[in-house]
Amino acid sequence: MSDGARGARPVAGSPWSAARRRLRRNRVALAAGRVVGLVALVSALAPAIAPHDPAEIDAKRTLEPPGARALFGRDHLGRDVLSRVVYGGRLSLRVGLVSVAISLGFGLTLGVLAGFYAGWPDTLIMRTMDSLLAFPGILLALAVIAVLGPGLSNVMVAVGVSYVPHYTRVVRSSVLSAKVSPYVDAARAVGCRDARLVLAHILPNALTPVIALATLGVATAILVAAGLSFLGLGAQPPTPEWGAMVSSGREYLRSAWWISTFPGLMIMLTVLAINLLGDGLREALDPVARRAQLPASQAS
Repeated sequence: MSDGARGARPVAGSPWSAARRRLRRNRVALAAGRVVGLVALVSALAPAIAPHDPAEIDAKRTLEPPGARALFGRDHLGRDVLSRVVYGGRLSLRVGLVSVAISLGFGLTLGVLAGFYAGWPDTLIMRTMDSLLAFPGILLALAVIAVLGPGLSNVMVAVGVSYVPHYTRVVRSSVLSAKVSPYVDAARAVGCRDARLVLAHILPNALTPVIALATLGVATAILVAAGLSFLGLGAQPPTPEWGAMVSSGREYLRSAWWISTFPGLMIMLTVLAINLLGDGLREALDPVARRAQLPASQAS
């Protein structure tokens, strides 16, 4: 056996295993994943971690600065800011996940229909998506809230609906690429029906870019929902939500900076960590795009 043949190592495992190995080598993405996991864990254990009830008012301790008695200080109503930040993580993460679930559900359905069947379904669906894309996401979300009314549940629906076109376009492109593959032709030749063809052969191979997009979408949804709550269209008082907390403390920025600063820092930290994790997933799941960015000597 030649040295070249002896030195060559076959690539073992599925594409998902290879993606997992590439992700493990990305230290930035792993660190970001740990931060996201920590935020999720603290939010899930909020009743056990938070030192006080987030809605508990103490009129004697209004605008108390951060210290030993209150690590993040207290707001203008005497509520513990740390407790409200901890509980606010539950709402912000829920908004992000539910909004992405709505976008992903409709986007997968419409994208598969448009990409698989083509013809008039493709034309009708994509022209509708193009019309929705003419409006900025935040403006479309505001329009939905104007119809449904303010509230956290309506914010989830509004943010989810506003980003359906993005998922639809990505899913359609992936399905168009996958349905002309040889394995799809082979499955069609042995008599696979359309439903089995889509669910068993096309969709699993078209999910790679969708996973990365959904991860990044959680960060976008959290940011948009926080912005809507800041404007008073999302979570209503006394609900502890990060965007609403930033809004409630803006009148006290000079005298009590901690009311807005700590929830604002949590928004920044969480969104940054999710974005870095999403970038790592995109590189791990799409090695071709990453290889295209490398010099020719490294790509080979």
